[in-house]
Amino acid sequence: MPRSMTGFARREAKLPWGTLVWEIRSVNHRYLEPNFRLPEDFREIEPALRDAMRKALQRGKVEASLNVHWEQEGESELGVNLAKVAQLTKAASQINQLLGADAAPVNALEILRWPGVIQKQELDRDALHQAALELFDSALDGLIEHRSREGAELEQLILSRLDSVSAQVVKVRARMPEILAAQRDKLQAKLSALQVELDPERLEQEIVLLAQKADVDEELDRLDTHVIEVKRSLKQTDSLGRRLDFLMQELNREANTLSSKSIVSDTTQAAVELKVLIEQMREQIQNIE
Repeated sequence: MPRSMTGFARREAKLPWGTLVWEIRSVNHRYLEPNFRLPEDFREIEPALRDAMRKALQRGKVEASLNVHWEQEGESELGVNLAKVAQLTKAASQINQLLGADAAPVNALEILRWPGVIQKQELDRDALHQAALELFDSALDGLIEHRSREGAELEQLILSRLDSVSAQVVKVRARMPEILAAQRDKLQAKLSALQVELDPERLEQEIVLLAQKADVDEELDRLDTHVIEVKRSLKQTDSLGRRLDFLMQELNREANTLSSKSIVSDTTQAAVELKVLIEQMREQIQNIE
C-alpha cells in the first residue's frame, strides 16, 4: 500500500522530573532528509534517532523536534557538594592564617553562594535518553499511520484515473475499424472526384499503407499493460514513488504516439484526455513515498 510523504505526529510523556514532547512533520522530497532539533542534553542520541528514522522511512523531508519541560526549581530537591565545601573551608582557613587579625570571618551563606556548591539533584542520563528514544519510536509510528492514511486516499484517486484511462482505450479500440473504413471510403471518393484511373492493386497498396500508419493497436495494448503494472505496483511499498513516476512517463509516451498517429478528431481528443489523466496521476504520485 502506498504511503504519502506528508504527515504529522505529536507524542507527550509526563515523567517524575518533567515532560517530554516530540513533534515530527514531513513533506515530500526526492530523498530522505531528516532534521533534528534537540536540547543540548540530548545531542548524543541523534545518531540513534537517525538510524531509527532511516529504518522506518524511505523518502521525505522530515523535521523532528524534542521539547523538554523540567519541573520547577522549587519542586526539585537540592543537594550540597560537600567535597566542594571542604575545599573552600580549607582554603579559607589557610588564607585566614596568613591574614591573621585582619581576616574576615567566612559564614555558611557565603560558601553556599560559591559556584558548584549548591547543585540540582543529578538525573540518570541513560534513563533520560532511553525515555526520549522510546517516545520517539511512538511518534514515528504515529507519523507512519498518518502517511499511510493519506497514501490510501492517493491510491483511490490514482485507481479512479486508471479506470478512466482504460475507458478511453476501450473507446478508441472500438472506433478504429470504423475510422479506417471511413478513411478508405474517403480516399476512394477523392479519386472518383478527380476521375483518375489507378491500378486496383496499387490502390489497395496505398490503402494498406494508410491503415498501417493509422494503426494504434500496439499503443493501445501498451497502455493496457502499463495500467495493469501501475495497479500491481500500488500493492508494493519499496521505492513505490519512483516506480510509479517511471510508469507515468511510459503512459505519456504512448499517449503522445497515439496523438501523432491520429487521423480523426475522436482519437485526437482521446489522446488529449489521456494526457490530462496521466498528468493528474503524476501530480499525486509526486507525494508518494
